Amino acid sequence: MSTTTLSSKFQISIPKEIRESMKLKAGQKLAFIQIGKSIKLVPQPSIDDLFGLAKGANTENYRDRNDRDKHLPAIATLKKKPK
Repeated sequence: MSTTTLSSKFQISIPKEIRESMKLKAGQKLAFIQIGKSIKLVPQPSIDDLFGLAKGANTENYRDRNDRDKHLPAIATLKKKPK
């Protein structure tokens, strides 16, 4: 287990063995996710990393916003503000 210290400017350094094993690079964006009293630090994927992610996805029975609204007419009318 690697540890680090929070600086007086609230900065942290990621230990070298973790940076190398995860292939993190300087300038890479990371996201902090709070889970209860814990923090999870995950790399944010770039657009290039996400390219092709849904390749081969089954689009049969796809429903868009208009399709959902026509199946729920009571809720759709509640969303409209009176003039």
